[in-house]
Order: sequence, then structure tokens, then C-alpha cells
Amino acid sequence: MIQEINRDYLGKDRPTNVISFAMQEGEGSGVQPDLLGDVVISAEMAARDACEAQTSFEGELYFLLLHGALHLLGYDHERGTKADTERMEAREQEVFSLIREEFLTE
Repeated sequence: MIQEINRDYLGKDRPTNVISFAMQEGEGSGVQPDLLGDVVISAEMAARDACEAQTSFEGELYFLLLHGALHLLGYDHERGTKADTERMEAREQEVFSLIREEFLTE
């Protein structure tokens, strides 16, 4: 299913683990100024990634939700510069360490 979403909306005919759709970009932006957008997570890909990284499925879901939310907040590791990527990765690690402490018992 996520491959179809990725293909139909982003023009990338391949599976992925997370996709973010910002409500503050493109046509209709600003209609709901308090709504950042949607995050779609592939549970199948998350399970595979968790297995490969030897982490918990729950932890992987938290991480992917965080990753998607950062995209909605304007962080971009795909179209940005190397510095943008490093900034996003640093923020991910900073926030995920807090999530891990508070919610995960890995």
C-alpha cells in the first residue's frame, strides 16, 4: 500500500517506511493553519527495519513518527544540503533520546 501512495503522490514507484504530507505546502495551504499534516507509516517496513537494526518494533514506530513529524516541521534531508541533513539527524537523535527515556524499555 505505501508503495502505491509513494508512486501516486510522490512519483516514486518503490516502498518506503514513512511518508509525510504537509498541509502548509501547495494548493490549499493555510486552510487549517493549526494542522501540520499527515504521516503515513508502513508497519511492514517498520517491522523489517526494526529486525535489521535489532531494535523493537515499537521503537521503530516512534522513530518513524518522529522522522515524519520533523518533515512536517520543515526539516528536509532529501532536497536540502548536507548541513540540512545533519541538522535533521541531530534533531532526530536529540528528540528520540527523550522518547526512548520516557516511553521505551528496550
